[in-house]
Amino acid sequence: MKPSTQNKLKGTANVVKGKTKELAGRAANKPALTLEGKAQKTGGKIQQSVGKSQSRKGR
Repeated sequence: MKPSTQNKLKGTANVVKGKTKELAGRAANKPALTLEGKAQKTGGKIQQSVGKSQSRKGR
């Protein structure tokens, strides 16, 4: 699998995990978990962007 595809998939997984943590933190009223989820979601979006730029570069 190409590195660009791997980054896109891992990024999407991190976005989903982050969103889940964020919602769980809100439901349980745990600000630390909410922040951790937001950070992971942001990291996933960055990783997706890296994958997209890698695929554009490879054309």
